[in-house]
Amino acid sequence: MRDLADIPAVEVISRAAVMLMSSAAEKLGLAGEDPDSGAGVDLDEARRVITALAGLVTASVEYLGPHAGPIREGLQALQRAFREASSVPDAPGMGPGEKYTGPVH
Repeated sequence: MRDLADIPAVEVISRAAVMLMSSAAEKLGLAGEDPDSGAGVDLDEARRVITALAGLVTASVEYLGPHAGPIREGLQALQRAFREASSVPDAPGMGPGEKYTGPVH
């Protein structure tokens, strides 16, 4: 295992983003064997993780270089999935993380 001091910041940020994305996907029920079943969905928890991810991505986008695009796309996909999973969708700009990213449609 490498010492944290030896790991470049972009790698630490990218790993954190991937962990948050994975957590959000789990909480949205997207990572299960049957994503359409709705099993394991916890929108309250998903909202929190997606908002944290949006804050991280927004604050660190200038450091992510070529990783920024795919991470932002993943964030937007999660934001759209959240909107689709909600029985009463948030108003544009009020969804998880949208105060950092702007409205996601």
